[in-house]
Amino acid sequence: MFASVLTAAIHGMEVSPIQVEADVSDGLPSFIMVGYAASQVKEAQDRVRTALRNIGVNLPPKRITVNLAPADIRKDSSGFDLPVAVAVLAAAGLIGEKHLHGGMIMGELSLSGEVQPISGILARVIRARELGCTFCMIPEGNLREASLVKGMKVLGVKNLREVMDYIANPEVYVHPPQEESEGSSSLNDGPDFSEVFGQEGAKRAAEIAAAGFHNLLFIGPPGVGKTMIAKRIPSILPPLTFEESLEITKIYSIAGLLPEGDPLIRTRPFRSPHHTSTAQSLAGGGRIPRPGEITLAHRGVLFLDEIAEFSRHTIEILRQPLEEKFICVSRATGSYIFPASFMLVASTNPCPCGYYPNMERCRCTQNEVHQYLGKISQPLLDRIDLCADISETPLEDIKNPLPAEPSAAIRERVEKARRIQTERYRGTDILNNSELSGKLLDQHCVLTEDAWKLIHSAFDRMHLSMRSYHRILKVSRTIADLEGSGEISCAHIAEALSYRGLDRKYW
Repeated sequence: MFASVLTAAIHGMEVSPIQVEADVSDGLPSFIMVGYAASQVKEAQDRVRTALRNIGVNLPPKRITVNLAPADIRKDSSGFDLPVAVAVLAAAGLIGEKHLHGGMIMGELSLSGEVQPISGILARVIRARELGCTFCMIPEGNLREASLVKGMKVLGVKNLREVMDYIANPEVYVHPPQEESEGSSSLNDGPDFSEVFGQEGAKRAAEIAAAGFHNLLFIGPPGVGKTMIAKRIPSILPPLTFEESLEITKIYSIAGLLPEGDPLIRTRPFRSPHHTSTAQSLAGGGRIPRPGEITLAHRGVLFLDEIAEFSRHTIEILRQPLEEKFICVSRATGSYIFPASFMLVASTNPCPCGYYPNMERCRCTQNEVHQYLGKISQPLLDRIDLCADISETPLEDIKNPLPAEPSAAIRERVEKARRIQTERYRGTDILNNSELSGKLLDQHCVLTEDAWKLIHSAFDRMHLSMRSYHRILKVSRTIADLEGSGEISCAHIAEALSYRGLDRKYW
């Protein structure tokens, strides 16, 4: 007899429908799996046979052949156990096949017959809805995650016996209720800007960067607060919309990094990889690539502390995603595209000892300084919208500090600027000023006559590239939004230009 069950495989961020076909026929007893399956998928034959025996179901001593179609797509992961078991049971005549039509089944089996949770459930259920499936049968441990997808009937099963009971009589089967995900954004639980005394210039740069989702670089001597300020930037970013939360949750689901309890990611990611990280860990690696730090920071912040300590090869990986908002990873098995719309925040010392250009304290030679900062190439600097120079805070400001503005007050201004941008770009794919390009840049960055004169003068004197010129316009647009101004004035251009001079000072 022959039976077929629908499941899905994940390759990068793409979900491919896979048909699990089973045939039970006369011949020497055997269990054969074909269809370009990885070793952990082929091991399903032993898990399935043992799990069935442990729940009291013995397969007939016949020739069992399982095909995973299409055969040109590699199948990787243990999520094929449950659909293989169901297809084999149906082909052996131990369960009816008619109730399997229109459904997608996925899950891993233990030897006792329990159905174990797997990663990537959210992406698979979304794909099932797109394919027009009427139900999804998944591990009960993934039920809360799958319930985020509206308009899809999701059945959470604990073991193979429950699977067989449902297929035998789906009308009377009572599946476990779906728990509603209850959680709230924890914007006020993390580090707060009220703890940062002084450094008003750096905090202003952070506010502008958050308002327009611009890339930001802090440079200054050790211990002045570069990392402290960077770690507080998530506290001033606007909360995620449900669509953004679902988008991020899908990424973390595929990566197997969803938190326990509430499966929906409700706060913007903040990823801070160590400077010893490899290029593959940033971009996404493996024979079949999985999301790297760049993708895990999607819609959030990627913080590279001491960026000059990273290898040049590693940080040059950032060029494409900073420009294109996605990263393409190619392997022999194909090309994989990962979303990468993140806000880069980086910090660095100006030299190995950290005190250049203060020659009274700096012990580095000119060659050592150039070698140290030379890891950050000019093309990468061109993609950074704001560079903020941070100096040491006077002792008097620490001893008698003025009240520091809390994150909530800064976030209120940032959200007001973001609402202006949302209204301005309604009907387009653009979410914030940093994504402006082409004709839209000319349309929305309207400058006064004095502002035009200033930026033209700066273009010639500072020898700006066209990329730098456009990024200055975008930053100016954000500064104007923070002030509620429709036009970009000379003051807005001047402030944006003040964040572009450091590459001339240090590089």
